[in-house]
Amino acid sequence: MTRTRTFTWDDPAVVQANLRALPGLEFLRRVVSGELPAPPMARLMNIRITEVEEGRVVFEGSPQEYHYNPLGVVHGGMAATLLDSALGCCVNSHLAAGDFYTTLELKVNYLRPLTLDTGTVRAIAKTVHIGRSTALVEGRVVDANERIYAYASSTCLIRRAEQA
Repeated sequence: MTRTRTFTWDDPAVVQANLRALPGLEFLRRVVSGELPAPPMARLMNIRITEVEEGRVVFEGSPQEYHYNPLGVVHGGMAATLLDSALGCCVNSHLAAGDFYTTLELKVNYLRPLTLDTGTVRAIAKTVHIGRSTALVEGRVVDANERIYAYASSTCLIRRAEQA
């Protein structure tokens, strides 16, 4: 039986312009509050940023049928997307206006499968190290009972505005 899904998104140029103009923490707080729209990828994957402070970011998502792979569980890409989003935003929470980052490496360990029955999960990211040009962050995907489903670490490249 065929199913359909429709979603909408905001112009990504709005997000990009504000990302460059605001300090990272302020930008993220405005996305959490709804003052700024979520990026299209978040809408596509049905994930959202729910908490932010400098050095700690939380994303949430609820596994859906459209996240399933042929094995009958949620594709690992959902956990990887939650983690990459939370880890990157964690780095962004430290940055000044005009600074930017990009993921150099993402390492994910999958510990148990996500399914519809899992319910809403959270990707909780924390800073390990912020340097002048690189950052190291780590995070985990947990359910409402704090059971861990995936763990990740990431190295990000930082480009400071005064270096540009």
